[in-house]
Amino acid sequence: MTTLMSWLSGSWHWSVSGAMIAATMFLLLYAGRTFGFSSNLRTMCSIAGAGKRHAFFDFDWKAQRWNLVFAAGAIIGGYLAFFVFPNPEPVEISASTINWLAGMGITAPADTGSSSSYVPPELYATDQIFTLRGLVALVGGGFLIGFGTRWAGGCTSGHAITGLSNLQLPSLIAVIGFFAGGLLMTWLFLPFILAI
Repeated sequence: MTTLMSWLSGSWHWSVSGAMIAATMFLLLYAGRTFGFSSNLRTMCSIAGAGKRHAFFDFDWKAQRWNLVFAAGAIIGGYLAFFVFPNPEPVEISASTINWLAGMGITAPADTGSSSSYVPPELYATDQIFTLRGLVALVGGGFLIGFGTRWAGGCTSGHAITGLSNLQLPSLIAVIGFFAGGLLMTWLFLPFILAI
């Protein structure tokens, strides 16, 4: 049992996730379905009755039950990974990234063996939520993600996994935009937010 727990809690090679994503995509393509995590919000709004007011939400949400099960599995999996099978190893970050973050006042993850040390407390501690920095990051970031998802016609998983698997040009453009946005966030906006 100890060996199983250490195996489940240890770091897995990235190819395991890649193979599982590829297998899921083959199954979805075979079933004629598309994958996208953000579409669950539309489904939940339809379940709540939003289809009576807006045509966008007026669709057969029962056909999307499998996607709701996936969302529930992601939540349950995250809970299990954090509380039941925490990885005892510290998160691996390059020395140059640690030095760059330290220059902006962000400490490196502590070598405590706790999964709570995976994220910097300067950004994610509970007492940071209602600071100006926390509100800009949470409310501003949440708005941009929600707006961007609708504007792009899907989220990163929908475009980068399903769209690219189906060789869709709009998805390729969206994925290029995601990477450009990530670079802008890292090199331009994050230093500004941390300075608040």
